[in-house]
Amino acid sequence: MAKASDTIIGIDLGTTNSLVACADEAGPRLLPGPDDGADFLLPSVVHIDPMSSQATVGAQARAQAIEKSTDTIYSVKRLMGRGFDELAIERERLPYKIVSFSKSEENRDVAAIEVGSNRFTPPEVSAMILRELKSRAEAQLGQRIDRAVITVPAQFDDAQRQATRDAGKIAGLEVVRIINEPTAAALAYGLDRGERSMIAVYDFGGGTFDISILRLGDGMFEVYATNGDTHLGGDDFDQKLIELFTSEIHEQFGVDISSAKIKQQLRTLAENTKQRLGEHDQAHVEIAIGEDDQYKRTVKRDEFEEMIKPLIERTIESCSRALKSAELNPSQIDQVVMVGGSTRVPLVRKLVGEVFQCKPYTAINPEHVVALGAAVQANILAGGRHDLLLLDVTPLSLGIETLGGAIGKLIPANVRIPCQATETFTTFQDGQTKVKISVLQGERELAKDCRSLGVFELQGIPPMPAGIPKIDVTFLIDQNGVLNVSAKEQRSGQVASVQIIPSHGLTQDEVLRMTNDAVTYAHEDMTAHHLIDVKTTTEFDLNKANKMLEKFGSLLNPQTQAQLIRAAADLREFAKESDDPVAINQQREKFNHMTIPLAELAVAASLQIDQEDAHKQTEVASDET
Repeated sequence: MAKASDTIIGIDLGTTNSLVACADEAGPRLLPGPDDGADFLLPSVVHIDPMSSQATVGAQARAQAIEKSTDTIYSVKRLMGRGFDELAIERERLPYKIVSFSKSEENRDVAAIEVGSNRFTPPEVSAMILRELKSRAEAQLGQRIDRAVITVPAQFDDAQRQATRDAGKIAGLEVVRIINEPTAAALAYGLDRGERSMIAVYDFGGGTFDISILRLGDGMFEVYATNGDTHLGGDDFDQKLIELFTSEIHEQFGVDISSAKIKQQLRTLAENTKQRLGEHDQAHVEIAIGEDDQYKRTVKRDEFEEMIKPLIERTIESCSRALKSAELNPSQIDQVVMVGGSTRVPLVRKLVGEVFQCKPYTAINPEHVVALGAAVQANILAGGRHDLLLLDVTPLSLGIETLGGAIGKLIPANVRIPCQATETFTTFQDGQTKVKISVLQGERELAKDCRSLGVFELQGIPPMPAGIPKIDVTFLIDQNGVLNVSAKEQRSGQVASVQIIPSHGLTQDEVLRMTNDAVTYAHEDMTAHHLIDVKTTTEFDLNKANKMLEKFGSLLNPQTQAQLIRAAADLREFAKESDDPVAINQQREKFNHMTIPLAELAVAASLQIDQEDAHKQTEVASDET
């Protein structure tokens, strides 16, 4: 194993796609996969074989989403840090099975994805994506990578941030910083801008929405306010189309969509329709219903916009709340930077331009900018830059449950991080020797309306009359936005100090086990990954050879043509049956050597056709003259 480098990579762990980037003195740059050319996007899709539990990540996994819908996991970011009981809507919509991971400990509510006889928590699945990005970076940079900056939506709460950090740890990465996605985008946007300005970063991705108001200037990036929704994104646009198609299929054919395969077909159809409507005024859709029926219809852009307008208006409401928190009006915003794939929808840009009274800035690729900004922050932390200062805020208020079910807020929303706050509480029963402290996050005034992050106990309090003990509770939010809580009874000096393990998260023992498993099975996993890659490459070469045979095979003598056809069939069968990637690769190379004469004939024939076409065009031009 190569020695770990000092390089820190930046990762945008997205709902739909993920990216990895690095930065040096030349600036930030995206890192493609080994065979992806200039395609930097890694689809955030994981296929897990139900028998072997081997994982395939990215485009290869996405290609299996329809045929193997119950074993192919997408939009896992929406499940991060959320409990099984919170995922009723996802359990209904998603084709794969979400189950309860564990309720063996008090107040724990953890979700997992069931594939075959195994269960995988969302951090484990996200770790598979991160591991692929880590491998991509190591291949491109030629060095071992152990550290990363990972971005999250600004509205991610403590449980979701810790789940992201757990995913990094399971993937073999030290997450040196968790940074908010709009803040990362601002870093990339403002890198070469010297003038002072007030900007809004409108970040609308596949599964989440954030709006952040920042002041840029003199190397400082200061967040004034943030708002948003961790359950609002392009997936919801797709769902509107899915509901339309499902309803009309039921009306026309009396069919209720229930199978996982049909659900995934509709999702793919909806996603493709949405993308076409971003560029065209209408899109034709067609799907087979049973053996004989076809569902067909044309979706017009204005019809689609009418369906999704309420969703976009929810983002506009968040923009208004963020402006109010920052004590600014729209005319004071110099630029609105558009981030995330959903900002490609024309109606999104139109409505955002109206609310901010300016034309949105779209010059930077909205799907690349977050990863580039993460790489800038990574370079700062690695000591590569000393001229930039990043000042972020906490997205949601934090407090503890008090007597009667109220919440005592210690840290309000939009306070600059890192930050610390201490308040003093007491007991409400005579002789009470321990206090249960319930940590909450949210903007409501009652505990039942806020998110429970976890519970811990301060024990060993000397028995005293109610109201006499003085218990100092301290909240400390670090630079990652992750919460640490401590409690101290003043008279006895008794202390309880913990990093809150969310009610919806993994314990540190579980994370350690998953991390150790990743190391233990690393060689086995890499071998399986290599086998998948070799078989995929072999299939690609065979398809290419078959196309050449169909088009130019007649140019060969019949014996050579027959030999090639037999060799292709033998290689396909061998690749299907063998589990030895080295042997498959050797056979593939032998076959490719056999196809060289055919390839040469194909090139010559193509050149002759081009020359004949050019000659005909010359004759036509002469006749016209």
